[in-house]
Amino acid sequence: MTLEQMPAWLNAVHHDGSPHYVTLQNDQTATLRLRMSHDAPIERVFVRTAPDGEQHIAEMHPSSTDAVCRWWTIELPLSMPRTAYRFRLLANDGAWWFSAAGPARHIPTDAGDFVLLRRFDGPSWLQDTVFYQIFPDRFADGDPANNVRTGEYTCYGRPVQARTWGEPPAKGHDFFGGDLLGIEQRLDYLTDLGVSALYLNPIFMAPSNHKYDVADYDNVDPHFGGNAALASLRQALEACGMRLMLDIVPNHCGSTHSWFTTAQMDANAPTAEFFTFHEHSEKYESWFGVSSLPKLNYRSEQLRAIMYAGPDAIMRRWLRSPYRIDGWRVDVANMLARQGDSQLGHKIGRGIRRAVKAETPDAYLLGEHFFDGTPQLQGDELDATMNYQGFQIPLLHWLVGEYPLDRNAPPWADRTLLPTEALAAQWRAFLTTIPWQVAIQQFNLLGSHDTPRIMSVLGADLAKLQLAVTLLCTFPGVPSVYYGDEVGLEGVDSLDCRRCMPWDAATWRHDLRAHYQKLIRLRRTAPALIRGGFQLLYAAGETIAFLREAPEQRLLVLARRAASDLTTLPVQHGGIADSTRCRELLSGSVMRVEGGRLPLAGRAGPGAQIWEVER
Repeated sequence: MTLEQMPAWLNAVHHDGSPHYVTLQNDQTATLRLRMSHDAPIERVFVRTAPDGEQHIAEMHPSSTDAVCRWWTIELPLSMPRTAYRFRLLANDGAWWFSAAGPARHIPTDAGDFVLLRRFDGPSWLQDTVFYQIFPDRFADGDPANNVRTGEYTCYGRPVQARTWGEPPAKGHDFFGGDLLGIEQRLDYLTDLGVSALYLNPIFMAPSNHKYDVADYDNVDPHFGGNAALASLRQALEACGMRLMLDIVPNHCGSTHSWFTTAQMDANAPTAEFFTFHEHSEKYESWFGVSSLPKLNYRSEQLRAIMYAGPDAIMRRWLRSPYRIDGWRVDVANMLARQGDSQLGHKIGRGIRRAVKAETPDAYLLGEHFFDGTPQLQGDELDATMNYQGFQIPLLHWLVGEYPLDRNAPPWADRTLLPTEALAAQWRAFLTTIPWQVAIQQFNLLGSHDTPRIMSVLGADLAKLQLAVTLLCTFPGVPSVYYGDEVGLEGVDSLDCRRCMPWDAATWRHDLRAHYQKLIRLRRTAPALIRGGFQLLYAAGETIAFLREAPEQRLLVLARRAASDLTTLPVQHGGIADSTRCRELLSGSVMRVEGGRLPLAGRAGPGAQIWEVER
């Protein structure tokens, strides 16, 4: 049965893992709530679980009604670390199943069930956090005395080059002088923008400007100011209430690391087992065949102890005073500890989590993943992934098509715009295959050091830029702003996107920065965005709309990518009654729901609206 053939009343059946629908009474019991419309022809409702693998079905009870909704409630015992559940609805046309994957007349697989984690150790501070990502060499030069000098050393056969601030980036061996003191000196700017956490690309010793070719995990690169500069930055961040996440590269190191150079010289060296030599000493496993990035081999227990498992392991030490970082971003987490017949990714991922959480239970463990990271997001590995597939990639495909700036796009690239229904389907798929407690920790972004800048992708279209920023700050998860995006910095590829931060305010797009400030402030203060659930209300033509709902607040978010003749939005299936007053937060317009629909004030062209729904 297709969605079009399903009864309309199913659109109003809703449940998610947010506090409006799930309340953990303690670690033994949870209260579940299910919402449906008054006219839903449902006679009885049950919850299906599978404690210790055996099916159990318990009946829910009608609990309350309001102007348009009926609510059903149950107290659910929790005996396992992870409880999967779905609802069985007995209606006048037969039995329906309702899971995170949606309604079904047939018996669905367990894969689409709602999931509740009994004791989840996700960071409590993430709820109202907005990150700001910084590529350290390009943000601010605080101490010119520690800058790289032209010809100071050779980076993979090329003399390093000192460049003038603001020149176009060239290669991995050019340096502009950004450092940690520069970041510290610009904290007033970041505070004014409204962000509350920093994510820094790698800062440990390495020959390149990007530092993903680590030469020493134990020391901050002296051109960034060394360990003392990190301790100073940490202290300054604490003074202004900001968190700090660093980038760790456990999948590979640089070919200049002593582990590797020692192993190359001596096949029997203790560190030789950290690598996979096909023919000693020049043929070895590396990241994507890049010889300067030899891949680490996690079959080595010694490597595991040094990297994360031992009491003084690398991933533990930087969590301690005086640095006290608040989390790790794990580079290429999708490839970590995976090598041919040796597929240790989940084992190592769980080990890293145990070590990090034992050291700092509130630490954020984020993984880079451009593809489907949901297997690592089930509560026992990563806290989150960089949400490319679950948010950014489909959003940009919807706005401009795939690979919009890439002349060398692969032959499978789709230049047509993603249908709105497909955008909704991809968002829903990546939300519903992980526990809600994890979904709200996902790291949402419009771009990073690995992608074209959002300003260039959208062709400096301010309406679409504001739309994208609005969705970034209202979609479930933790928003991240890539440095300079807020002032309109451009960049057409993964090299050009690493331009220097422009500090001449005369060059800024102040209207864009003001929009970022407004949305960041809203994201950090609105209960519906901090802890609210998520219900897709509309996805057709040029328009997508969803509801974020918390006990204290409801926000209705609408985005149009192009002009549309849609003048009213159906909202009754979101539990919004006629005559309800709604105020649009960006323009101040006020409308009332009539006939189950919200009149849409303002222009019909590209843009976004956020309607606060009065209770």
